[in-house]
Amino acid sequence: MKKNEMKIEFDSISANEAFARVTVAAFMAQMNPSMEEVADVKTAVSEAVTNAIIHGYGSEVHKITISGVIEEELLLLEVSDQGIGIQDVKKAMEPLYTSCPEQERSGMGFLFMEAFMDEIQVISKPGEGTTVIMKKIIGHHGA
Repeated sequence: MKKNEMKIEFDSISANEAFARVTVAAFMAQMNPSMEEVADVKTAVSEAVTNAIIHGYGSEVHKITISGVIEEELLLLEVSDQGIGIQDVKKAMEPLYTSCPEQERSGMGFLFMEAFMDEIQVISKPGEGTTVIMKKIIGHHGA
């Protein structure tokens, strides 16, 4: 398969979390993924978008961008915001850590992303935003 790319931008409102999931699922359909692979990617995208909405922007509405690249069996996704950023990425990625305990957040978002994707990287600068880079190899059914 040749390289294919896409990029979408949408408002940081919770209704668009489902839009992001469906869009990424439709984009990766050309890779002939298993239902489990689609569900994994949709869950990871959902967590990344939710983090951008809640932690990146709080109650303000700004833009979230998802970029996707397909190259052979590799799916590469980047979910970006220009929100408040993360002071300590390592701490934020610890299971059960949440910067919003008053909202009853579970602190499991990054853990889910790591569990459902093959690789995850978080790049963030306080005051400038956050980008979550996720990679998954598609098509190794049962491998």
